[in-house]
Amino acid sequence: MPPPPRAWQRMLSGRRLDLLDPTPLDIEVEDIAHGLAFVARWNGQTLGDYAYSVAEHSLLVEKIYALQNPKAPPKWRLAALLHDAPEYVIGDMISPVKAAVGPSYSELDAKLTAAIHIRFGLPAALPKTVKAAIKRADRVSAWLEAVQIAGFEEPEANSFFGRPSDSLLKEIEITLRPPIEVRQDYTQRHTELLALI
Repeated sequence: MPPPPRAWQRMLSGRRLDLLDPTPLDIEVEDIAHGLAFVARWNGQTLGDYAYSVAEHSLLVEKIYALQNPKAPPKWRLAALLHDAPEYVIGDMISPVKAAVGPSYSELDAKLTAAIHIRFGLPAALPKTVKAAIKRADRVSAWLEAVQIAGFEEPEANSFFGRPSDSLLKEIEITLRPPIEVRQDYTQRHTELLALI
């Protein structure tokens, strides 16, 4: 009988992450930050000299979540920062592709998310209210990204993501930066939030 296909990936930290059965022991924030800083949102179809990375998006979602939920405890802000963390190994797919792939993508994402959460002291599955609040912040981020860097007109972005409040729009302007800067900021923000838990 042939051996099962390899389902692990070697990380720069030296860890070997089993993608089908991930363990929290094989997850390091430096690997997440590095991977996400080099994964492009919008399949790279954004304006500017640098790709808009999932790491940059994650930092933005955490900021928006904090603005929308100023009394939220640091652990849920950390959850907002980590909301797309599995994409450091499975990549970012735009929503229509995720729908076409079907439940397999969601199952893999859920397993990785649970392992990541446990690694950093969060519950494997977030409370529904917290998950919904992070999703609201994610949609605001998607609107901002669509209009500011992905070439959408506001009415089109409104139809897909809903228009954010004017107060949020005044707070945020997306700036594209080199991956090394974003990686560093992601790791630093993770460390800051973890220290508050």
